[in-house]
Amino acid sequence: MEQRDHPAWRGLPVVVGAAPGGRGVVATCSYEARRYGVHSAMPITDATRRLPPQTIYVRPDMAHYTAVSRQIMRALADIAPVVEPVSIDEAYLDVSGMQRLVGSPEQIGRRTKAAIWDAVGLTASVGIGPNRLIAKLASDSRKPDGLTVIAQGGIPAFLDPMPLTVLRGVGAKTAPRLQRLGLKTIGDVRRVPPDTLRRVLGAQVGARVYQQARGLANDRIEPDTDRKSISKEHTFAEDVADVAVLRDTLRWGAQEVGYLARHTGHAGSVVTLKIRLCPFETHTRSRTLRAATADDREIFRSAWDLLQAGLQAERWANRAVRLIGVGLSGWTATPTQPDLLAAEATLVQPRGQQRLNQTIDAIRDRFGQRTIRRGLHRHE
Repeated sequence: MEQRDHPAWRGLPVVVGAAPGGRGVVATCSYEARRYGVHSAMPITDATRRLPPQTIYVRPDMAHYTAVSRQIMRALADIAPVVEPVSIDEAYLDVSGMQRLVGSPEQIGRRTKAAIWDAVGLTASVGIGPNRLIAKLASDSRKPDGLTVIAQGGIPAFLDPMPLTVLRGVGAKTAPRLQRLGLKTIGDVRRVPPDTLRRVLGAQVGARVYQQARGLANDRIEPDTDRKSISKEHTFAEDVADVAVLRDTLRWGAQEVGYLARHTGHAGSVVTLKIRLCPFETHTRSRTLRAATADDREIFRSAWDLLQAGLQAERWANRAVRLIGVGLSGWTATPTQPDLLAAEATLVQPRGQQRLNQTIDAIRDRFGQRTIRRGLHRHE
């Protein structure tokens, strides 16, 4: 998407995530960057050592990405009656029974790719298969801009050459156990008796790996699947013990969370604070509000109260902080009316505050997320 928005960056390695020389990780990267072994969740320090000097580093613009994602999901809804978004750039479609209306699976795939291109000017990789596992692996097999269709009878030939690490549940701890048995590919795993897999991996994981190696997986698409929370975190370039810096960072995070909540139609009643103390001690604290909200100030006040309580009761004071974040969850279908009899004077959001949120959001939508921020106030 960044390369679409900045044509001069096309063909160059582009990394979205933390800034070079700081802390944090790669959120995502272009295929040109992946050729150097860079991938999502890699520490930015490792990525910069691998990448050439002409690499472009970009801070994430989640509001922009979310807006484009909504356009893509709307385009997909015109293709299939049931769409399940699973991330900002990935979704499952139920295309069963569509062959009479649209054509062959290949024609459905080409139509899907064309719809995304027409909507947002982005290429997409499409995988079609009998279930979620095969469809996902098919979409991953020919990136970027690929189209792969796997029929039921073609599953063994498709899976067998793949490394066993593509199976769900086979990670850094599980893979070495299988590799010690001399197994390298899914085909190798498929020939192992189920009792052996259960003994090596445990009953639950062993059974799941046994089924996946045979291409057996869930084929249900859940259209009502929704994101469970919205959150924003910041990893400091240097550990911070200054409470004023922590407070202002929380305010920034609350603005981002509120903006995304309003633009995705969410109102939440649970505010969560996340704090990571040096060297790697992570704590989360939550507060349930009387009424659901998507207002920046309400989110900030609750997160700030949680931080102050932690500084006092949890003995976080004067300890260096590596990361701080704020989240919103506990969705309500429509924002509820606040309790008018409650003692707190901040429960009711005046119309002026609603108009201010709408104005700020409109400016950000048109000119970008960095063009306007709420001002800092010492007494908020």
